[in-house]
Amino acid sequence: MFQFRAMLTGVVILIDVDGREHQVEVKDVGLCWGDVCIPKAGLEDLDDWAAGAGYLVARDTDVVALAPSAELHHRETADGRAPELTLNDVDGNPVSFDDFSGHKRVLVTWASWCGCRHELGGWQQLQDELADSGLKLFSVALDADPEDSRPWIEAASPSYPVAVDTAHVTAEKYGITNVPSVVWIDEQDRIVKPPTIAPGDDQFVDFTKIRADQHHDLLRAWVRDGVLPESAAGTTPERTDEEQLALAHRRIAAHLQRAGRTEDAKRHLATAQELSPWDWTVRRGGIAMTGGDPFLGEEFTSFWEEWDASGRPGYTPTV
Repeated sequence: MFQFRAMLTGVVILIDVDGREHQVEVKDVGLCWGDVCIPKAGLEDLDDWAAGAGYLVARDTDVVALAPSAELHHRETADGRAPELTLNDVDGNPVSFDDFSGHKRVLVTWASWCGCRHELGGWQQLQDELADSGLKLFSVALDADPEDSRPWIEAASPSYPVAVDTAHVTAEKYGITNVPSVVWIDEQDRIVKPPTIAPGDDQFVDFTKIRADQHHDLLRAWVRDGVLPESAAGTTPERTDEEQLALAHRRIAAHLQRAGRTEDAKRHLATAQELSPWDWTVRRGGIAMTGGDPFLGEEFTSFWEEWDASGRPGYTPTV
């Protein structure tokens, strides 16, 4: 476990597993933040509490971030039920994937740093086509700032909910490491198809090498006839402690970037990238977060060439 005793002095910000930021305070009753208190504890006890609760911790001098350990994450998702997911839209209003419980649901993830930012209209066409058959589509942008997503959301003006997940809670809960990824959930709220790559349309088929209808035709068969594709037999890859900890470092990087500490943010992103080298939400998303070019910049081009030469790990299509 990662020790805090050398660094926890003065004001400390704690980022919880839902991306919420709390000021850690030593009170008469103990160490407290949000609705949590460790009785008769001080700052020096936070590391022991985290270890006992099953959390991994990333840290900077004045901020710590929690992520569930791989074991805790596995226990929480082992029953195959879709994790609860309530986020904010681009204007800060809460939207919940759970509102569609009892329907066939599709979770669509994208980002402003991906060409899939242009595909919200393609998903709208599919939602319109399958609405009468009971499909409920829910879209999540994995961006560091809601304003990064806003132009694409406003241009498409979709009728389905679009959330912006700045803390990447969706990625952590559903095992998303690249976009555009989709997850299918049935009427009993069970994940029936784990994350696979599914473009909304064919604008970037030369890059993705995956035609949109490869997914959409299979989705139509499931929604209308209950027929599941071959890829539904797969399971979401179990996450490692390293992959979980990478997300905590990314949360610290986002906090530091918002505070204008770009170099410190890049340091935590570098750590996250070492821990989870093929996670595009960390690597390409991190380039965009700190002001780099996630499309044609040298850092992205180098990463893309390395990833492509390695067989495009994590880029699993719907079949």
